[in-house]
Amino acid sequence: MNIAEYRNQVSEQLRIQDIMRLMPKGESVLDIGARDGYFSVRLLERFKLVTALDVDLPSMKDDRIVCVKGDVTDLTFPSNTFDVVFCAEVLEHIPCKMLGKACAELARVAKSYVLIGVPFKQDIRVCRSTCSNCRKVNPPWGHVNSFDESRLKELFIGNLVETVSFVEENHSYTNFISSYLMDLAGNPYGTYSQEEPCIYCGSKLGNTPSMNLFHKICARTAVYLIQVQSHFTPIGSISFSGK
Repeated sequence: MNIAEYRNQVSEQLRIQDIMRLMPKGESVLDIGARDGYFSVRLLERFKLVTALDVDLPSMKDDRIVCVKGDVTDLTFPSNTFDVVFCAEVLEHIPCKMLGKACAELARVAKSYVLIGVPFKQDIRVCRSTCSNCRKVNPPWGHVNSFDESRLKELFIGNLVETVSFVEENHSYTNFISSYLMDLAGNPYGTYSQEEPCIYCGSKLGNTPSMNLFHKICARTAVYLIQVQSHFTPIGSISFSGK
């Protein structure tokens, strides 16, 4: 799925609307993980100065946007540089040992607000993929972290939470046995269309693995157990935004 198709999904449009509803106004904003620049352009509606940062230098046609190559765990800006720091679809990708540093950097360079967007209570065992190169199991979409309110508050300890918002409902949960069986089956229902490469060897994930009889039995048993579990699993939220 390319970025344009992703942006046009109903769930993504709802998330975008919620983020823009929460977005405060100010003079300057830092867009962390700018990617295609979609939000950077939208932020021009509310800010005079927009800085777009990503691990690869973003490319924007609008000269009102300052593009910067950088790392969220080691920002080069002075403290209190931006009225607002916006960070969505980023923290779930940060290696756990660096996550605290990244959150501290976001808070450090923000003068007034940090607006965070993350998948909420995502079960990252669901839709895992098996790398065809190194054979290691990858979390969906490269998400190595899962968040709830308490974890986010711990990561941003000392900062006041002003607003929390949830978008849609999440029914995607699994269990230890089902995830183990899916691993044995080669994770045939994983996110093989994702842009993110294997988090272990860097190879592109692709091509759903072929399944023999053993793999099919493991996968079907796993699906059956998940269906049984669904009758007893609470509904969560797909996306969380807070500032």
